[in-house]
Formats: sequence, C-alpha cells, structure tokens
Amino acid sequence: MAAMGAMAAIGPLPAGPAALPPLPTLGVPGVPELKPLTRYEAMRLGPGWSHSCHAMLYAPNPGMLFGRIPLRYAVLMQMRFDGLLGFPGGFVDRRYWSLEDGLNRVLGLGLGCVRLTEADYLCSHLTEGPHRVVAHFYARQLTLEELHTIEISAVHSRDHGLEVMGMVRVPLYTQKDRMGGLPNFLANSFVGTAKFQLLFALKILNMVPEEKLAEAVAATQKPKKPPLDQAAGAPGNPHGGAKPGNELLVPGKTGNELAERGENQAAGQAEVAEQAAGGLESQAVVAELPAEQAGLGADAGAEQPGAEPME
Repeated sequence: MAAMGAMAAIGPLPAGPAALPPLPTLGVPGVPELKPLTRYEAMRLGPGWSHSCHAMLYAPNPGMLFGRIPLRYAVLMQMRFDGLLGFPGGFVDRRYWSLEDGLNRVLGLGLGCVRLTEADYLCSHLTEGPHRVVAHFYARQLTLEELHTIEISAVHSRDHGLEVMGMVRVPLYTQKDRMGGLPNFLANSFVGTAKFQLLFALKILNMVPEEKLAEAVAATQKPKKPPLDQAAGAPGNPHGGAKPGNELLVPGKTGNELAERGENQAAGQAEVAEQAAGGLESQAVVAELPAEQAGLGADAGAEQPGAEPME
C-alpha cells in the first residue's frame, strides 16, 4: 500500500517534553482555533479525559471536472446517522486499547479493510464544551484505486445504513461562482471537531493553499440571496409587491375581480355603441326612400287591418 506518513508534514514525534517543536495552528479567519497539544501531552492527561480518534483517508486525483477543473485529491468523509458530516472513527477506551488499536477497531466496523499506525498520527486538540475530550486525528495517503476499494467495502460494512449513511468525497475546488465546490461543502453541518480537522489537514498537508481555504470559509459567511418571491417585493422592483392602481382605489378587490369588472364594462359600452350605430343606419335608410313609398306603406297598413296574408 503506497502510504505516506502524515507526520512527515510536521516532523517526527518527540520522545519527551524536551525540545518540543511549535505546534501548528489553523489560522483561517472565521474558524475558531482549538487548543493543540502533543501526543505526549495527551497521553499524560488524567483519567477524567476522554479520547476520540478519527482518520482522514485521501489520494491524489489527477481527474478534471468538466475537463477543466482539477480535482487535486479525493478525500473521504461520511454522512452519519444524525445527518452530520464526520470522519471515520470514534471514542477509544484507553483502559483497554491504545489509540491506534481502538481506532482500527472502530474503522473495521465502518470501513472493514484499512489499518492505521502511529506513523499516520497528525494532531491532537482539546475540544470546546463542557465535556473533557481530546480529539486525535490521523491521515493516510492511498492510491486512488485503494481509496475506491475502501469506498466499495464500506457499503458492505456492519455499520452501513445504521450509524453510517454512506461515504462522500470532499470537493477541493471552487467554481467561478465562488460557492460551487468547497465553499458549499463547508456550509454543511459537521459533527464536533470534524470541520476544523478537515481544514487543518488540508492546510498542514498542503492539499489546498491557505488563501484558498480562507476564501472558501469567507464565502460561507456571506449573506445568502433572498428567494425569488421575497426579492420580487424588494424596493425598486417594478413588478414586486406593488399593488395595482385600481386595487389601491377599491379596497378588498382582487386583481382578477377588477379585470373582470373592466372587461364587463368594456363589453357593455361596445354593445351600446353598436345599437346606436344600428339606429342611425336605420334612420339613414328610411330617409333615402321616396316619400310616396314611405307614406303608402303607412296608409296600407292602416286601411287594410284585416287583410289576409300573402301566400
């Protein structure tokens, strides 16, 4: 398995507290820092502390999205039973397990075919909140084929469909709209320290430039555009939210009622105009008749009231 020890990015672990190197920090605006501590310091914590171990599995990915956007790496996370995103792993009982043994035991339930060692250890942080938990994080580089094999085996693991809803890959690019890709992914809900650990690993392992991480985080903090129906009622929109002029003059009337009323009035006026035009036309015809015919017709009707109808 072509793996690279994650500790190569921050140097070998010291044997004791002497000559400890400065611990790296995330340093991304908008993301609260967690207190880092060395593995040595973590192991010296008292029994009142709980230990959680999680792992990030990743592989270089030479692929291109749409033939033009480099994918860079394939990074695995998982959708949990509670709808939150997280890394494979869980709590380790230090009374019975070492950190790595406990982590591999949990990974076997969710992935089934990967074992991590102390060489894959990346960092430890004290978590925020009332619970005294130190979060240990591991990272293992694989080949893309090995990563895909793990994705397939995860579907057949014991926890699939129960505590784990499925594996997902993290998009490490940002599209031209400044939201597609990593910014939208970071806008999801993450469990515990998972979001911090993701950003920390991407920075420490030089998988994404620090300025790109800062831009992606900043994009998620910008106010979202209002929905179309709300935007339609915004000031300055000629079609949004404004009442028709007739409706302002006639309270309680809807636009359909006013339109129907207007159509009825227009139809009535047209009918009156048509009748008036018909009356004028009849008068014009009578005026053109010879006086004798006009008078004859009138007299004939008066002189022969009982005349039989013509066959």
